[in-house]
Amino acid sequence: MGAGGDAVDGNFWEQIGGRPTFEKLVRAFYVGVRDDDVLWPMYPEDDLEGAIQRLTGFLEQYWGGPTTYSQERGHPRLRMRHLPFKVNPDARDRWLKHMRAAVDSLELPPLQDATLWGYLDRAAHAMVNTFDE
Repeated sequence: MGAGGDAVDGNFWEQIGGRPTFEKLVRAFYVGVRDDDVLWPMYPEDDLEGAIQRLTGFLEQYWGGPTTYSQERGHPRLRMRHLPFKVNPDARDRWLKHMRAAVDSLELPPLQDATLWGYLDRAAHAMVNTFDE
C-alpha cells in the first residue's frame, strides 16, 4: 500500500478501468432490475438514466474516482436515501442477484472481483430497513 492507503499501482477505480467499467456495471445491473417485479417499481422509470448516472457516480466516488456525486448531491447518506423504499431481505437478495450478474459481466481478476463484491454485499445488507413482506 502507498502512503495514502491506495494500492501502489493506483486506486481501485483506476485499477478496474475507471468510469467505463462502473458504467458497464450499473447498466448491466439495471438490465436485470427491469425484469424484477419487486425491484423495478422502486426505480424512476421516467428518470432511469438519472438513476444510472447517480449510482455510477456514487460507486466511482466511493472507489477513488471523481467526487462529482457529492458535489451535485451532497453526502451520500445511503440509509436516509433508501428509507422511502421497502428494503426487506427479499428486495436485498434480489438486488444482490442482479448486482452479482453485473459484477460477473465485468470479468475482473479474482481479487478485484472479491473487493468489489465484498463492499456491494455489505452495503446491500446495511440498506435493509424492514422485515415486513
